[in-house]
Amino acid sequence: MLNVHVDENEIIKICRERVQEIVQDVEGEYVFWDSAELKKRTCMSWNFIQELFFYDPRFVKRKIGGKWYFPAKETRVFLETWLKEQTY
Repeated sequence: MLNVHVDENEIIKICRERVQEIVQDVEGEYVFWDSAELKKRTCMSWNFIQELFFYDPRFVKRKIGGKWYFPAKETRVFLETWLKEQTY
């Protein structure tokens, strides 16, 4: 007879580590976002973005030609910080 004992905590730990690796891989795909990606990542309309945080001096952005670009890592950090600051 064969008995198998599984440490559920260890399985959960391994799964979380793997998910984190996958998330980092996906996030690493972009060096910068355009306005369409920013809208997608925030689930906000362009007008709402402009009203809420677009003009915040901490929000890094560059306009090249007629298109806005946002550095992916810095933008993610800003958005996480900005969200934590919202108290309403």
